[in-house]
Amino acid sequence: MSEIMVTKRDGSREPLDIEKLHKVVFFACEDIKGVSPSEVEIRSHIQFYDGIKSSDIQETLIKSAADLITEETPNYQWVAGRLVNYHLRKQVYDSYIPSHLVEMVDTNIKRGYYDPELRSTYTDEEWETLNNHIDHSRDNDIAYVGMEQMRGKYLVQNRAAGDIFETPQVAYMLIAATLFGDYPAETRMKYVTEYYDAISRFEISLPTPVMAGVRTPQRQFSSCVLIETGDSLDSINATSSAIVKYVSQKAGIGVGAGSIRAIGSPIRKGDATHTGVIPFYKHFQTAVKSCSQGGVRGGAATLYYPIWHLEVEDLLVLKNNKGTEDNRIRHLDYGVQFNKLMYERLITGGDITLFSPSDVPGLYDAFFADQDKFREIYERAERNTRLRKKSIPAIELFSNFMEERKNTGRIYLMNVDNANDHGSFDPTVAPVKQSNLCCEINLPTKPLNSIVDDEGEISLCTLSAINWGVVKSPADFQKPCELAVRGLDALLDYQKYPVLAAEISTMKRRPLGVGIINFAYWLAKSDLTYQDIDSEGLVMVDEWAEAWSYYLIKASADLAAEKGAPEGISETKYAHGITPNQTYKADLDELVPHVERMDWAGLREQLKATGVRNSTLMALMPAETSAQISNSTNGIEPPRAFVSVKQSKHGVLKQVVPGIHKLKNKYDLLWDQKSPEGYLKIMAVLQKYIDQGISVNTTYNPQFFEDEKIPMSVMLQHLLMFFKYGGKQLYYYNTYDGQGELDMDDKTTEALPAGDLDDEECESCTI
Repeated sequence: MSEIMVTKRDGSREPLDIEKLHKVVFFACEDIKGVSPSEVEIRSHIQFYDGIKSSDIQETLIKSAADLITEETPNYQWVAGRLVNYHLRKQVYDSYIPSHLVEMVDTNIKRGYYDPELRSTYTDEEWETLNNHIDHSRDNDIAYVGMEQMRGKYLVQNRAAGDIFETPQVAYMLIAATLFGDYPAETRMKYVTEYYDAISRFEISLPTPVMAGVRTPQRQFSSCVLIETGDSLDSINATSSAIVKYVSQKAGIGVGAGSIRAIGSPIRKGDATHTGVIPFYKHFQTAVKSCSQGGVRGGAATLYYPIWHLEVEDLLVLKNNKGTEDNRIRHLDYGVQFNKLMYERLITGGDITLFSPSDVPGLYDAFFADQDKFREIYERAERNTRLRKKSIPAIELFSNFMEERKNTGRIYLMNVDNANDHGSFDPTVAPVKQSNLCCEINLPTKPLNSIVDDEGEISLCTLSAINWGVVKSPADFQKPCELAVRGLDALLDYQKYPVLAAEISTMKRRPLGVGIINFAYWLAKSDLTYQDIDSEGLVMVDEWAEAWSYYLIKASADLAAEKGAPEGISETKYAHGITPNQTYKADLDELVPHVERMDWAGLREQLKATGVRNSTLMALMPAETSAQISNSTNGIEPPRAFVSVKQSKHGVLKQVVPGIHKLKNKYDLLWDQKSPEGYLKIMAVLQKYIDQGISVNTTYNPQFFEDEKIPMSVMLQHLLMFFKYGGKQLYYYNTYDGQGELDMDDKTTEALPAGDLDDEECESCTI
């Protein structure tokens, strides 16, 4: 080994220093139980060769430690994480000792990577205070998978050259400093340091646009963009332009396209007939894929349409792999919209009648704004013998929907009446007509007639999440909820808006979406499971969700008293003192008796007096990447394995469930669940307290069913149960395919072409 020569960064060569390696590896293993420095060294030495670069030695040590991560030896995740941290500091500081914070700021402003305003906002004395507060040792609390995600996605860097210019704690501190820069001098340092502590200790997690962008000259941080198109060429073209602008800014897109008239409809007073929706959906797909999300991957979008659209039979199969390129649009996901009347037709054995929205005036708008009016218009249209229409047995249409959902994994569902009845907005003045890419956002939209239209409305939602795994009691939600709301609210004023309609809407409504991460860990340490949860367990979920929701609303109400409520609050239920736990479906009381433990009466009076600062506050989004950084379980989802192998374009990463030593037998793994019923009941209880939606997934393991086939009756039963208890949106349909612990970033099933898998996932919604 002594004959091996190492090539240093400046091109010079020197003999391999074994003692130096010893020190690095022993440091990485210090005070960590169940690990062996010699094991790491033995594995790494095999891979050394003459002329090896010093940086490659570090990467070899990291890989050697990472390869040792197993259920039996999970603590190598911390060894590998420390080795990444050591390597990263050598890259950034040319030393293990970090530079002064202000030196980092000045250097990276000169390089063009940090926002110049950051430096001038704070005095030299304040920078000194922030430098003294920053705790670089917290980087050693980030496990291997988190450190790899940080350096791969979030740290400021020159991707082409492979140079990284900051470490995680610097990023966290500067995010905090950026967000609270406009706060009054007497309070801002308090909020900067508190927010830094909350995000660096993983009490609050942040989405990709915020983690990667805040502190840089880039100023678009909204994760989700909702764009509605009208039934005109001008509106369709404006929608396409808006899609391009926001995909290039790393946002995930929801497209409301259900109002476009069906094929054969007259246009120009009968001068021609319409080509139908499919050519325009193809147009939107081209717009979505024309730009990449931050230069990393193609954009992603979910397109929404009603189940009663005249072309629905052709639309349901757009995603599958059986047709030709002419009659398939595979690179969009689809959200199919239902309401109570459609379910009634299923239960009673009736038919669903299909219409072109253009043929029945008022039908499409009433579908979202007024269910009684929709029923009246719909049934009258069914009786009108002069209207073009088609009737299909409801069981056939629902079965076709479920079959495509099962086969593609990515045909989603939206219950538009639940979304509006149990949402934040008054549907008579601000109806919710669609959701976003990942099916958790419920915000009003209005079609654009041009890209500079100030009458249209593009809705944005900015995301964050509270880590339930580190909260000790319901009362302890107060501080992280306050900080989460203040941080995101400040971001709305700091960021810029590529499209005027988005800025007008955001300033009018100031919507936020605070979610949950580490829920499976919380269940495990609370001795609860998904599939076997009983009424007592659901009551505990209810108690914690109530406190989480209360403190989010209270934080926004307090902020409204301090900074004022925006104009659009008058279009919300909050303005009338109505909170989400007053508008949920009464059927839910079968699962959890309604109890109010918090001071809701006082809060409702406060809401009527001063309003809220934010028209929405909650949304349970996917949380893949941020969960990895904080070594948490993914959002509200059960883990797929005790050690998950995440395969993505960034390589293969191993993530260990938190608390594996003590809680391994308490976890309820995804593929061990015989039915999604317990999970769906938990989601229903959480939804009671949420003003937007939840990215709810349904999961089936065929091994638990006769002939390994999931009966249609079972799937439809769960669909009806989901609607009954107030469910708003269903996201992925997961089917176990026997791959064991290998977990694709993208949960698409085998019905899609293999090469499309990782390309379809959104960087932003998976916060």
